[in-house]
Amino acid sequence: MQVHVAADRLSADSQVKPALARVLQLMGQVIEEGPRPLHPLLRDEVYRIGREALINAFRHSRAKKIDLELEYSFRRLRLVVRDDGCGIDHRILEAGLDGHWGLSGMRERADRIGARFHVWSSPAAGTEVELSVPSHVAFRDHRNHTLAWLGRRFYRRARSHQPRAKNGADK
Repeated sequence: MQVHVAADRLSADSQVKPALARVLQLMGQVIEEGPRPLHPLLRDEVYRIGREALINAFRHSRAKKIDLELEYSFRRLRLVVRDDGCGIDHRILEAGLDGHWGLSGMRERADRIGARFHVWSSPAAGTEVELSVPSHVAFRDHRNHTLAWLGRRFYRRARSHQPRAKNGADK
């Protein structure tokens, strides 16, 4: 509000006015994108996926540089972990590693929350792990439909993993 007051007090021909107008526009964008609350259930899953991607990069990539990018936008919540390391063997990328749940666990978590999960890897370029969650799923303030959607999704998933009686044996 103080910046708005300062901008209003400047004369129309002020050389500072265009720069201040740009700052106000950027501040509005930051306010719009930044403090949007996530659903707690989703927040925890996104945290765990990001944490696993970072741990894998630090433990296995032999990278000189590891980047984490988090994007809050009107359309989605996007998390990217990128490294310039040795890449992931294509067999591990496709099938995972026996006794390890890293990639398969991240894929399962992403599926559970209705997110898109993708891993790109090359020995020459390193690895990039991307998680993208549509805004109607990710953000708490998005018409309150998300919590009901997540609840239904978790309920269906839990029911699909319960053992079923064969040929009416429990009647």
